[in-house]
Amino acid sequence: MSEPILEIRHLSKSFGSHAVLKDVDFNVNPGDVTSIIGASGSGKSTLLRCINMLETPTTGEILFHGKDMTSGRVNPNEYRAKVGMVFQSFNLFNNMTVLDNCLVGQIRVNKCRKDEARKRALHYLNKVGMLPYINARPAQMSGGQKQRVAIARALAMEPEILLFDEPTSALDPEMVGEVLDVMKSLARDNMTMLVVTHEMSFARDVSTRVVYMADGVIVEEGPPSQVLETPKELKTRDFLSRFLEK
Repeated sequence: MSEPILEIRHLSKSFGSHAVLKDVDFNVNPGDVTSIIGASGSGKSTLLRCINMLETPTTGEILFHGKDMTSGRVNPNEYRAKVGMVFQSFNLFNNMTVLDNCLVGQIRVNKCRKDEARKRALHYLNKVGMLPYINARPAQMSGGQKQRVAIARALAMEPEILLFDEPTSALDPEMVGEVLDVMKSLARDNMTMLVVTHEMSFARDVSTRVVYMADGVIVEEGPPSQVLETPKELKTRDFLSRFLEK
């Protein structure tokens, strides 16, 4: 069995007296597609933001290939180039074209030559179906198109892991499918992904593992067939029955 890329050890995060994450442990192995599910406020997005070092954990370790990212001796931008993140709200640079959005990180963080960065950006924009829009700006695009550009931008950094924080929740229903299709394609290419999602069909059909969180802890995790179809924990069963009734 391959070594984990990421190991989360006893991770906790508090904002003042409010504990959002409590002693969270899990591993991410190469090729894993892990869907993190749970009600709003369960700590899912905070977990991703801690893993990406956008939030500083209160306690615990985040080991990337065995090296603790919380030690203070790591360049966070270099780490984020390897552990990319796709946000709910796209986070594109509105004053830049699609192509420039996909170039800036490669040139500034990865120190790529512009011709190399351009070649890589065009490759990934083509992969997500956005090559015809390289000169467009975010204001000229739909939400689904913006999210596909955001995915291409993250891929252009050639990360080892991609984190997705509810990537479809800001989209109109008819645009959800086009983003999920891109993510399914990445899964077929063995991209390692950690996905906070309410899309149960994605969790069931694409994930290799599902993690159910509630009140800042991991209540249950395992293969989709086990967690979603025959959950062991009462909390998981209650959540799924309420969620699937909607």
